[in-house]
Amino acid sequence: MVYRRVLLKLSGEALMGDQGFGIDPAIVASIATDAASVVAGGTELAIVVGGGNIFRGLKGSAAGMDRATADYVGMLATVMNAITLQDALERAGVPTRVQTAIAMQEIAEPYIRRRAIRHLEKSRIVVFGAGCGNPFFTTDTTAALRAAEINADIVFKATKVDGVYNKDPAKHTDAIRYETLTFQQVLSEELAVMDSTAIALCKDNNIPILVFNLFGSGNIKKAVAGERIGTRISLAN
Repeated sequence: MVYRRVLLKLSGEALMGDQGFGIDPAIVASIATDAASVVAGGTELAIVVGGGNIFRGLKGSAAGMDRATADYVGMLATVMNAITLQDALERAGVPTRVQTAIAMQEIAEPYIRRRAIRHLEKSRIVVFGAGCGNPFFTTDTTAALRAAEINADIVFKATKVDGVYNKDPAKHTDAIRYETLTFQQVLSEELAVMDSTAIALCKDNNIPILVFNLFGSGNIKKAVAGERIGTRISLAN
């Protein structure tokens, strides 16, 4: 495996499959199987999961909720996803710990950086829930932050598309996929990859990002092995 320690960012929408809402058990089981094979190969894996399949803070805010309150509800949704993912991972044979940025001692550990690193060193998958514990920050930013804190080699942004395009491939048949990009290109061209705070954090800490299709068979393992899939974002092409 090319990477020693990886931070995998999963969107909440990825967990719902084609259902339109909630969690698809088959999708979660498939992700767990791929993740288990990565850990079996010797790579340490941490995961940040979103909550958009259950509740999205920005959507709640647009509907009239107080923005901070809506974001806290979204954080609780990420914990539901994290615990569901933990169950699937452990059924796949991988010891897993959920750490939350908001204390929930009955169901998860609090986020403690050194403890998270120790779990990874013992080949446990660590799933980070509740975002970074603060409103107004996305789980993309949380992924960049946690990656820097645990000294991850790379951030994997697993999505429903096979990389970064110059325009929406679902709407434009002539959309062009990039194989490589620089952080500066992503920021200056306002490409829809991760929010600008997350991109800037990765840029400042020289943590590359790989954007790829989560639903390709074995794609997480292929990415860890360094195969050319998706779009790689780094300081220089």
